[in-house]
Amino acid sequence: MEIVYASLRRRPGGTAGANEAAEVVDALWAHALPADGLQHASTLPADDRIDLLVYLLSRDPSDGPDAAGRAHDLIARSHRTSPLLRGRYLPPEPLPADEGTTIS
Repeated sequence: MEIVYASLRRRPGGTAGANEAAEVVDALWAHALPADGLQHASTLPADDRIDLLVYLLSRDPSDGPDAAGRAHDLIARSHRTSPLLRGRYLPPEPLPADEGTTIS
């Protein structure tokens, strides 16, 4: 199991909703693919962002992106396809090129 910490920055003027943490976790699960290896996700809202811990199955590094890359792909895919995430948060920043990730 690998754990990745990430954050989504809130859009300017945005505020946390009453069920924000659960809504973000639900969006991640709704957009997860088997290749992501998602096992668990937890969130913690802050004033200007929401922090995420994404728990992924470990896998052979030669099989594609590392855990950070897979978590980034999942978060970016969820943001792109979820009206709730797109409306509330800024898009995640790209990972450095040496991370070897691809956005799917």
